[in-house]
Amino acid sequence: MTTAASWLAPVIFAAALLVRTAIGEFRRPGSARQALSFVTDGIALAGGAVAGAAVIWLGRSQAGPAAAGWALLVGTLTAHMVHHSRPRP
Repeated sequence: MTTAASWLAPVIFAAALLVRTAIGEFRRPGSARQALSFVTDGIALAGGAVAGAAVIWLGRSQAGPAAAGWALLVGTLTAHMVHHSRPRP
């Protein structure tokens, strides 16, 4: 697999998530702020960083430099899930 082809899938997934967030913001103003609130949650970011590091560590031999793209996508999705799964006070 070429490097350009291995970057294609995470870029497509990231673009789809961005478009989904933008459409949600047009339909319901303020929803993007709520969807992206995980960026200010330290525990969620730590979980995403651990998941991203694991993807780079385990996937660099197979995906090469594209493992960084996958790690960014996996880390972002993990942080989002950790943030939204925790109970709020």
